[in-house]
Parts: sequence; structure tokens; C-alpha cells
Amino acid sequence: MKKVRVECRHIHFSHGPAKALNDVSLDIAPGEFFALLGPSGSGKSTLMRVIAGLEAPDLGRVLLDGRDVSEEPAWARQVAMVFQNHALWPHMSVAENIAFGLIERRVEAPIVRIAVSRWLSAIGLQGQGDREPNQLSGGQQQRVAWARALAAEPRLLLLDEPFSNVDKTLRLGLRQQLRTLQQHLGITTVLVTHDQEEALGSADRIAVLDNGAVQQVGSPTSLYDYPANTTVARAVGQWNLLIGSVRSRQGGVLLLDVEGVGELRVPLRSDTPATSRLSIGFRPHAVKVGHQDDVHDARYTWLAGTVENVEFLGRAIRYRVRIGDHAVLVDEPHHRGASRQAVGTDITLGIELARCRQFAA
Repeated sequence: MKKVRVECRHIHFSHGPAKALNDVSLDIAPGEFFALLGPSGSGKSTLMRVIAGLEAPDLGRVLLDGRDVSEEPAWARQVAMVFQNHALWPHMSVAENIAFGLIERRVEAPIVRIAVSRWLSAIGLQGQGDREPNQLSGGQQQRVAWARALAAEPRLLLLDEPFSNVDKTLRLGLRQQLRTLQQHLGITTVLVTHDQEEALGSADRIAVLDNGAVQQVGSPTSLYDYPANTTVARAVGQWNLLIGSVRSRQGGVLLLDVEGVGELRVPLRSDTPATSRLSIGFRPHAVKVGHQDDVHDARYTWLAGTVENVEFLGRAIRYRVRIGDHAVLVDEPHHRGASRQAVGTDITLGIELARCRQFAA
């Protein structure tokens, strides 16, 4: 399949008085697996529909391989969409569903049969072409939906929350199968999802959307480690914030007065916002539960707190710890036989300063 470049240039779109997309610009590389991540109402599904040609933008352009397709109808763009509800034809067999796009294009019957056989093999449903969709599991129906979309050899594959109706235990396997198939075909793919695990685990790059605007674009690791703002930080993982007033910026040290906590000495960086109030952000795994000798470790800022809640997550034990006016999440790696801190226990937490981010509050 030909790898196509997708460009969105200053897209605006409104639902009546409500602004769904506000000056959205994106470049998606040929053959890239790209994710649009954000909560409900962020504009991600609307942007996908604009790319597909199902909605016309109020302003802006959509380009495929440098050609402006903004005025072209959906059928002329050679774009395939897979929806969360599979949308298989219930009165057609599995084979007939896969063949549907080819038949619509008037492809000769022998070629259609060969293509259907190849796709049944590709999705692991050899010999099941005569079955009806309602005889398949949710995961099998999803794979048939992929095959139907891809059999017609589209230039671009769009996936709208494709795993939301699939049992959670099947999602990881399906996600890995889809990624393997996409890499094998080399087709440019855009995934819409509100699930950070799906985006982080599948995509080459991710665009985080909120309130109709792009907040940040980057690789999963860059967004996770270096979020541009608190919206992005929360979109790609659990996040703690301590908000305070700046007391001084001297000698490479930022003194921050955090309500209910006290004064924190934080490294002053070149990208520290020049504002009077700042948020210090850090992941739960950047915090450790202190033990007797730990408090001498200068890599950490040590704070006293009380355990409010304990969750066992398998690989880690997550504590919610009350520090002054703030609740801080702490992920401590779990080892067999390890003891847990009990609710109500007073503990000391170490925040690793080198792994903190600083945002304007």
C-alpha cells in the first residue's frame, strides 16, 4: 500500500455556537501510526471526520500527499474508517463483508476471492468466511472490520475508538495484532482514543487535544517525560502537582512556598516559567517512601505525610498520602512478601527533584 502524508492546516469547525476545533494544524508522516488523544469533547473525533471528508471545516485545509482534498467527498479520498461498533453488515457473511468494498469498485470476482482468502488468513479466520458476524466474538468482529477496511486498499486508515466495545482482557492482544498488521502494510494510520494506554502502547506519535486545540505533539516517551503543560501531563499518566508562590530565584535555586507544606528548594532551570506562582509536577514513581537512612539522600526533597489510601496494582502498591493541603500519589514497586504501609501511618516521602516538571500555575 502507498504511504500517504496527511496535513491539516489551520482547521476550524463549529457545532452551532460551540467551537469544536480551533486552528488545528498537524503533519502526519507517510506510514506513521498517529494517535489523537483527549477526553470526550476535546475535538479528536471531529478532526478525524474532517480528515475523512465526513465533515467540512469552516476554515482550513486537509492535504493528502500535498494535494488539497478539502472539497472532495469522502468516497473520493480513498480513506477507510473502522468504528467502535464494528458496523459489519449483519445479513452478509464474513467473506461478503470483507469483499464489500471490492465489489462496490467492480473488481473481478476471481480477484475478489483471492483477496478475501488472503485477508481471512491475515486476521486468523481461515475457513470461517461463511460464518455470520453474530457468530463471532467481539474480537473476531473487530478483525473482520479491519479486513473489510483494508481489503479495498485505502490510502489512509482511520480508527475511531476501535477497542472500546471489546472486553478489556482482549484489548492488548488486539492492539498488538493491529500494530503488527499496520507495520507490515505500511499504511498511514490515525487512531482516535481517550485511553492513554492505547495511545502510548500503539502510536509512533501522539497529538493531545483539549477544548478543540492541540496541546502538544510528540512521541509517547517525550509526552510522558516532558509534558508541555498540566493538561498533557494528566492525559498521559497519573500526575501530582504542588502549587506555590515563588519567593526567590537565586544561585540556580528556586524557593517555592507551597500552602500547607512549606518552603521547597527546587532547581532553577532555563525553562522555568517567569511567573509568581508555579506548579511542581511529578509522577507517582518519582516519589519514594523514606526509610531510616534515606533522608540523607540529597537527590530528594523529604516531606512528612499520612497514608490515606492503599491500592494494590500488581506491579506496584499505590499510596495516597496527605501532605498538608495536598494529596500525593506514590507508586512503590511490589515484591513478593513485601509489607505495606497501613492507612493512617505517618511516613516520610522523598520527591526526586531531577524528575519534576515546572509549570505556570
